[in-house]
Amino acid sequence: MRLILREEVDHLGRRGDIVNVARGYARNFLLPKRLAMEVTDDNLRIIDKERKVYEAKLAKERSAAEELAKVISSVELSFVRKAHDDGDELYGSVSPSDIGEALEQKGLKIEKRKIAISSPIKSVGEYTVSVKLHPDVIASFPVTVSKDIQTEDKDTTENEV
Repeated sequence: MRLILREEVDHLGRRGDIVNVARGYARNFLLPKRLAMEVTDDNLRIIDKERKVYEAKLAKERSAAEELAKVISSVELSFVRKAHDDGDELYGSVSPSDIGEALEQKGLKIEKRKIAISSPIKSVGEYTVSVKLHPDVIASFPVTVSKDIQTEDKDTTENEV
């Protein structure tokens, strides 16, 4: 089924693109959520008008995202987590929400869904984390995870008289 996208849909296309999709996907997801509309002459004219307004808005958002990307690229985050004694595997993990909280402490409010890591970080080391600020702007910054070194107090029992 041929549809015109009204919004950007991940792994499918951008606003204004004409795409071919399965009928079930169109009927059950795209059309009810108003993410797409059928290809007709009237709808093509409507989308053309909407596209001009959308492109102007997108240009403003892109310039703001590029400025934020410069700031984010200069950020370096480090986390100290408890790890197994015999290796570098962490007891917990460093997730996108942890990274988002650390960025917020540095004055940068980023939604955790925009932070892209393939899976939660579960071992000690250096990683590169990406943030998708805009469809065309992606910022990357380093994240270092180190082992928490604790000095454990040894129990010494002394007999008091």
